[in-house]
Amino acid sequence: MTRPRRRLRLPVDPYILALLGMVVLATLLPARGVAAEAASGASTVVVGLLFFLYGAKLSTREALDGVRHWRLHTTVLACTFVVFPLLGLAARGLVPWLLTPALYGGFLFLCLVPSTIQSSIAFTSMAKGNVPAAICAGSFSSLLGMVLTPLLAVVLLGSSGGGFSADSALKIALQLLVPFLAGQLLRRWIGGFLARHRRIIGFVDRGSILLVVYTAFSQGVVAGIWQQVTWPRLLALLAAEAVLLAVMLSLTWYGAARMGFGRADRIAIQFAGSKKSLAAGLPMATVLFASHALLAVLPLMLFHQMQLMVCAVIAKRRSRDPEAAAEPVPVAGPGAA
Repeated sequence: MTRPRRRLRLPVDPYILALLGMVVLATLLPARGVAAEAASGASTVVVGLLFFLYGAKLSTREALDGVRHWRLHTTVLACTFVVFPLLGLAARGLVPWLLTPALYGGFLFLCLVPSTIQSSIAFTSMAKGNVPAAICAGSFSSLLGMVLTPLLAVVLLGSSGGGFSADSALKIALQLLVPFLAGQLLRRWIGGFLARHRRIIGFVDRGSILLVVYTAFSQGVVAGIWQQVTWPRLLALLAAEAVLLAVMLSLTWYGAARMGFGRADRIAIQFAGSKKSLAAGLPMATVLFASHALLAVLPLMLFHQMQLMVCAVIAKRRSRDPEAAAEPVPVAGPGAA
């Protein structure tokens, strides 16, 4: 007698529901006038605080310990900041018959954002891959993304960014990079406190993103954005992002195999090289795109939820591979990545 098959449960993150709630709230009750100015000012403050805390909690020594596995980290960085942007540029052929120029600008910006850290580590661990490598790869991507994402946006987005210019790169340096570096400098004194009170970072992290989403969508609603983005265009955007994710998941997995990486390394490369950070991308979008941030935020939010759902399914299947039990998983430690 055959046992009934288990139904695969896709993750429904309560935080994603909260993000969607901010979209609904901004649609029904957008901030206007003085309220909009207050929301924008508060968003600027919390984003600066967020990146200050990022700098204070990130151990540079821990990230640099993984330099020995330079081939893996170079591969992940190439996927994040070379292959993704090239695919984004190739998607220019979808304009205007599938994507509007404004949506394409957001789609291209999505391709320039650094990789994630937390979810890459979580999925790599779930799939029994090289967790130390995922930690180092995500850390390198986040650090370099502070500089590379604005520079790539200057070069590739140009006028399509909705008022984007080199001045925006300077603005992001002042609002994001300077607080991050300040956090790194003060980490010696406050790092221990933050390590003991991780909820502080989590509260600021999630709360700031919710505020950024509400502010960006409020500006879009006031500007009549839902009259510009129709349901067929949204479905077309989802289809384009599904193809993008499928291509990157395939390239990172099979490409890593062709390059001679073992199973554990291939898992780390796949999850770190195919993902994009919502936490880093949303604050950058508000700085770089100003009042046009919604069209950059929307593609990133959709891609973020899509990558979580798809990677959760892949990680569960990888954990049941016969090779998972046969191949030892690297142990964390200096140079273990």
